[in-house]
Amino acid sequence: MERNTVKRLLVKRNRTKILRNSSRVITRPHIPEIGRIRRIIDRVINLTEDSAEDLLYQVNHHFIERHKNIDRIFLENFRKVSPYITGDQAISSTQKLLIGAFFTMEYSIESAALFNPSMVPHPNQEGLPEGCLRFVMSLRATGEGHISSIVFRSGVIKADRTFLINPVSEFVDTPIIQHDQYYDSHLFQLKLKSMNAWNKTSGKVFAKLSNLFTFEELKACIVALQINAENSIDAEAIKNIYWLADSNYFIKFDPHHDISEHVIFPISENESRGIEDARFVKFFYDDGKVIYYATYTAYNGVCILPQLLVTKDFVNFEIITLNGNAAQNKGMALFPRKINGKYVMLARVDGENNYIMFSDHLHFWDEAIMLQEPAMPWEFFQIGNCGSPIELTEGWLVLTHGVGAMRQYCIGAILLDLEDPTKIIARLEEPLLTPNEEEREGYVPNVVYSCGALIHYNMLVIPYAMSDISSNIATVNVKDLIACMKFY
Repeated sequence: MERNTVKRLLVKRNRTKILRNSSRVITRPHIPEIGRIRRIIDRVINLTEDSAEDLLYQVNHHFIERHKNIDRIFLENFRKVSPYITGDQAISSTQKLLIGAFFTMEYSIESAALFNPSMVPHPNQEGLPEGCLRFVMSLRATGEGHISSIVFRSGVIKADRTFLINPVSEFVDTPIIQHDQYYDSHLFQLKLKSMNAWNKTSGKVFAKLSNLFTFEELKACIVALQINAENSIDAEAIKNIYWLADSNYFIKFDPHHDISEHVIFPISENESRGIEDARFVKFFYDDGKVIYYATYTAYNGVCILPQLLVTKDFVNFEIITLNGNAAQNKGMALFPRKINGKYVMLARVDGENNYIMFSDHLHFWDEAIMLQEPAMPWEFFQIGNCGSPIELTEGWLVLTHGVGAMRQYCIGAILLDLEDPTKIIARLEEPLLTPNEEEREGYVPNVVYSCGALIHYNMLVIPYAMSDISSNIATVNVKDLIACMKFY
């Protein structure tokens, strides 16, 4: 069979595009340098009550239908600047809301792009006709300043192999940070030691904490040590402890809101410039427990850091740092189960080749084994994975991306041995997906890219980005795909 004929038979592109929508906005604090805060507050306080009410009415008229519970948002941002209010002047509820409004801004989360999707089965499959599958799709949304966040869509793959993507809510909801959740003391200490950030001060802090502790208990313990003149406190050690606690946190969305309203926006310092390319996987433990994990790249404007999302319901999330010498660079992708008692992860440690890693602990990755080097012209520049491996009877199916001449990204596929995934047993010699004329125009031209596919009734469903601006879905018959691979 001719290679060009194979490609035409393999891939079917869906007509429904997943496009950015600049009207989907969140609110963010809009707080300037300290010297300006007091002057802005004074200008509001000096308004007459009638003028303040009129101005608040105008603000609400323009913005109240764009956000759920905008009063709560205004009061929250008022509380952020209230310490800068001096004197004993009483401030009315109208003034509080209006002050909060002046320190609030809208941010269009996907005004620049909506791309790099991954897809997993939805945790709730109830009420579906036979042969249907409900799914969750995560996407990288990019807005002003090229700050990326994670957003979600949901839909159904119907029995006739067509797709229904659910309507997207006009509202967007950021989660509540939960500092009342418990940290594991032993694990926290291991991470500090992995960072080479453990010393006497660290020991003093954790000597006062129980096996499980909250963020508030940690903070109280540190403050108690700092005010005790007899203790010599290393400020850098305290900074590292706070940094690690800030990078490992818990968030919760309103369970009554649609999943399309959920946006995971950068919260911690190490992800302040963006959260990129979440690779979700439905993970199965030997005891039957199922958890959704997602690796993603945190970016602070200078360096990148691999992080891990953990959820059972896409409402409650735990965010965890990944540690170890091999936990670096982009594109880590977790296998959906342990192999021979170990967690297994794909990685691109050097930014050029595909690697595989094994670990006894999900949070620590110390050694990487070279798995695949660029071999075909369409991947000569670099290769990487396009999401977590998918288990077939023939082996582990791994979608890959290859970068060739003119920085063109294509999607390929390899097959790994089920028992020893360090062995490549088959591969496609030609790309599975290459940017067509429509797909090659965008923010980053000539790119097709995915962060994770799934299989439904022998159909490989590949959500993929088109030139870093919008997304689409392609389907491939799994048997045909395997038949077109070259086995070694």
